[in-house]
Amino acid sequence: MLLLIDVGNTNTVFALYREREPLGQWRLSTARERTSEEYAALLLQLMAIGGFTRDSVGAVIISSVVPQTVFPLRKMSEVFFACRAFVVGEDVPIPIENKLFNPREAGADRLINALAAVRRYDPPLIVIDFGTATTFDVIDDEGAFLGGIIAPGINLSIEALHLAAAKLPRIAVEPPSNVIGRSTVQAMQSGVFWGYVGLIEGLVERVQAEYGSTMTIIATGGLAPLFARHCKLVEHVDPDLTMIGLVEVYLLNREIIRAGKKATQ
Repeated sequence: MLLLIDVGNTNTVFALYREREPLGQWRLSTARERTSEEYAALLLQLMAIGGFTRDSVGAVIISSVVPQTVFPLRKMSEVFFACRAFVVGEDVPIPIENKLFNPREAGADRLINALAAVRRYDPPLIVIDFGTATTFDVIDDEGAFLGGIIAPGINLSIEALHLAAAKLPRIAVEPPSNVIGRSTVQAMQSGVFWGYVGLIEGLVERVQAEYGSTMTIIATGGLAPLFARHCKLVEHVDPDLTMIGLVEVYLLNREIIRAGKKATQ
């Protein structure tokens, strides 16, 4: 089985796949100070609940936007799974053309999402990822990563609003019944939720106008289903897009990874 690890700024997702078949998935909060032993203790317990053993893992792929987590995850893989962990973008390439002025600036997560989107949908595409940041990744007609937009994530915006204004409470992300809030909480919910709907619709409209054609819109990330219900322009909700992209990276680099595993035995 293939163990996939996607480290985001807020959460770290672990998943087991057999080829393209998902078998199990677990989410932990991202902690920069977590040790390899702590990762192993948590992950092995979760795997055991799902009926999986460490011996069943034959390869490990890591995508991380938090550099401090890479070393302990590599060590966990080596010590507890007897596998060399391959870090996407360092040990194995992401097989998608990158048209940024400085290609090194593109986060691995954005390129992985773009790769998965190209494998599943016909370009041109816009992938909207609701994470710590809300990103809009643009894939052109040729299936190349063209660039995109990075905006503050919705939960980050809510936290900033609460911290900066002493009288404003923390609120849940949900659409209020009316745009005009008749209470402080309703007003905040309207500003956050409908404000982000306007952000999405406005940016997508501008991207398509600049690109010169309509594009297929895909949403991913934890809040994707909620916003897709209120944004008619979102055509597909694909919550596991990053994992699908990591599987594709593995399949396209399988011989490199197998050779690396043998070299460590």
